[in-house]
Amino acid sequence: MTTTGEERALARGGPWWWVRRRSAVFDWSLAVLSAVECAGEGYPFARDAGIPAVAGVVFGLLAGSVLLVRRRWPIAVVLVSIAITPAQMGFLMGIVGLYTLAASELPRRITASLAGMQLVGTLIVTFVRVRQGMDQGRLTIGDWFIPFAAITTSLGLTAPPVLLGLYVGARRRLMESLRERADSLERELQLLAERAEERAEWARGEERTRIAREMHDVVAHRVSLMVVHAAALQAVARKDPEKAVRNAALVGDMGRQALTELREMLGVLRSGDGVGGRGVPLVAVGVAAVAVSGVGEEGEGPCLEELEELVGQSAAAGMVVVLSVEGEVRGYAREIEQTAYRVVQEALTNVHKHAAGAKTYVRLAHRVAEIAMQVENEAPPEVGSASSARLPSGGNGLVGMRERVVALGGVFVSGPTESGGFRVSAVIPAV
Repeated sequence: MTTTGEERALARGGPWWWVRRRSAVFDWSLAVLSAVECAGEGYPFARDAGIPAVAGVVFGLLAGSVLLVRRRWPIAVVLVSIAITPAQMGFLMGIVGLYTLAASELPRRITASLAGMQLVGTLIVTFVRVRQGMDQGRLTIGDWFIPFAAITTSLGLTAPPVLLGLYVGARRRLMESLRERADSLERELQLLAERAEERAEWARGEERTRIAREMHDVVAHRVSLMVVHAAALQAVARKDPEKAVRNAALVGDMGRQALTELREMLGVLRSGDGVGGRGVPLVAVGVAAVAVSGVGEEGEGPCLEELEELVGQSAAAGMVVVLSVEGEVRGYAREIEQTAYRVVQEALTNVHKHAAGAKTYVRLAHRVAEIAMQVENEAPPEVGSASSARLPSGGNGLVGMRERVVALGGVFVSGPTESGGFRVSAVIPAV
């Protein structure tokens, strides 16, 4: 992981304005060297200027020690270096000061101005000193050597530190930019990971809700019919043995179908128990929902062609059901037909639970751009009495139907009728 700016700020361990202790030690070492150099150069300066040697040495020590503040005030260091150039002092301070100034974040025009002043000052002082040496006979080279020496010395003491400082400063800024970009990318990756985890949790919740809805629609319908047939079997067992045998056979068939569907769902869920240890994996939940809904590679799940069989099962349980179909019968997308089938199935299940013995009308209308379905039951024979089968209700049937229809962009309406019955209506776009 990269080190963020806040962590780097906490990592500061140096005194005063230094970030690290080794930087402070390095600057103190440079300041001592510069002070010693200036003190040594202050002795001949004091002799030539006719002042006490001690004053020249002290002046050199004070001037050279200014290099200590090069990181905090680089401009002051360069100005002091320019000021003592005529005394032929501070060569180390001038070089280090120009390097620090060029590597800092100060505007380039300030660096160029001070470097130009240093260049001109060194050029003039070198020119004068070389001319004096030739006049005094210490140098016997031709006059061409004076400008050559002045230009070479001034450029040698000015250009290399400035260019090196510009390079180091640009490289430092580039590294800082790359570090900040890495920190930003790391934060973005963490945010994306958190969002992905949130989306995964949301998807898991959605799939669990879908499984509960599918289980309710598929299994609850068959179990409800089993309870109804069992109640009828109990009532006619002694009066009509043949009918009791038929009802017992129907109960057995529906029980086996319900167990098969439950076994398929639980089998798919158990196949992913060892993954991650965080509950049901998302993929297994999705596959289980498909398995419960009866949709696989070989089967297309329930469709509208099976609607008559569905109504027949309710009629066999003793319900009076009237099925009417309007419009031209045609095929729809698998999701549309499956949703329409589930709506009718759950509505009939609710009639078995809450209005046993009530006459029920199932209407299916094929329209140009939509398919409409309606399940309406009359008032039960004994209003307000409990069903003879005593079927429990979880209160999720209408919610599941609404979720299915709305997910396809349809409209779902349910509620009691004026005659004391109940009506469930749904309209689903055909496209």
